Amino acid sequence: MTDTPPDRLSINSDSPYFDQPLLERGIGIRFKGVERKDVEEYCISEGWIRVALGKKVDRKGRALTLKLVGEVEAWFERPAAGEETAGGAEDQPTA
Repeated sequence: MTDTPPDRLSINSDSPYFDQPLLERGIGIRFKGVERKDVEEYCISEGWIRVALGKKVDRKGRALTLKLVGEVEAWFERPAAGEETAGGAEDQPTA
């Protein structure tokens, strides 16, 4: 599969690594062999993720994050709009 996520991606809209269309597809992250759903930002080549530090926020209201270092794997949870697999589009319920 040649459809791979970017090396670095962030959910913070102020970050230069923010990309809304990619985030809408859904990104799965596995960190040190464990699937994580609380990742704020990741970098595969440098081997780190950022996760929110509880409910703590800075003075601008953004979540405080903690940088964890280790092996990072990323994948798309849904195919791109033009890359529907055979039978995949028909099985999805419409809203």
